[in-house]
Amino acid sequence: MIPVKVDQLLLSSKGPVVLLKSEKDPRSLPIFIGVAEAQAIHIHLANVKIPRPLTHDLFKNVLDMLECRLMKVEVNDLREGTFYAVIYFERDGMKMKIDSRPSDAIALAIRCSAPIFVAESVMDEAGQIFEDIASNDNSAKQGKDKQIKLSTIDRLKQELDLAVKEERFEDAARIRDEIKKLEKGHSGN
Repeated sequence: MIPVKVDQLLLSSKGPVVLLKSEKDPRSLPIFIGVAEAQAIHIHLANVKIPRPLTHDLFKNVLDMLECRLMKVEVNDLREGTFYAVIYFERDGMKMKIDSRPSDAIALAIRCSAPIFVAESVMDEAGQIFEDIASNDNSAKQGKDKQIKLSTIDRLKQELDLAVKEERFEDAARIRDEIKKLEKGHSGN
């Protein structure tokens, strides 16, 4: 198993993509995920505070209440273009595992500070090497920072549209405020 971290959350023409990357392996594993799961991952990574728990927050709260520890997450298989994951738990010395979609497993793992792993066979089959935009040039790094900030704003605008459409006005207000904060920071650069 290859230990990985969430490297980036991107929006492609086919939908959201989470990139899992190891410090010890030059490859990244791109996994297409749903909008809701992308939002759950993004909200946690961006440290956005929400007034009520989202599904993955609720699940973590239940685990905490039951004194059940999430030990690790493994993206362990790739069949017919579909990734599979397993979540490992421990409670009172008893170890358990449960099948999961990788997107849900990742969203939960980052909330529980649990390690994420990718099977060697999965990385061999679907891993890709992406060029590092930043290289060692400081101006390239600044360009990457602006690109990431702009793509974050674009993603948030899509989330805002969805929240308004679904009449989740508290979420919409929070997302609007986050967009304003990012746009203000972007104009100052």
